[in-house]
Amino acid sequence: MSNITLDRTMYGNLLAEYQPKIITNEDDYKSALESIELLMHREELTPEAISLLKLISTLVEAYEDTLIPQETPSPQDILLHLMEACGLKQLDLVGIIGSEGVVSEIFNGKKSISKFQAKALGDFFSVSPTLFA
Repeated sequence: MSNITLDRTMYGNLLAEYQPKIITNEDDYKSALESIELLMHREELTPEAISLLKLISTLVEAYEDTLIPQETPSPQDILLHLMEACGLKQLDLVGIIGSEGVVSEIFNGKKSISKFQAKALGDFFSVSPTLFA
């Protein structure tokens, strides 16, 4: 990655005009999105404007990351993913974690995976049983 030399005066003027800051609320967020829009529609994107655009975009991303909670997949979701990756069907787990009815209840979320079943699934898929806890 090459180092681009910015015109300090030009960049300073852009910073004064747009006044980027840490986004802490919806109004700041909307303002930052408007700034990005304005910068994108400039006739010429100078290195200084590109640098400011990257800065404001980074601030927007950081704020969006706080809005979208990182969901932890459920044990059922993990089981479904592993089964799909291995090309397995529900019936393939009968005998490993219980009867056809038990397997169906687990898949439909009516029953959670027991510690014993988690150990059996961990052994079967060669993963940690804690994924199913």
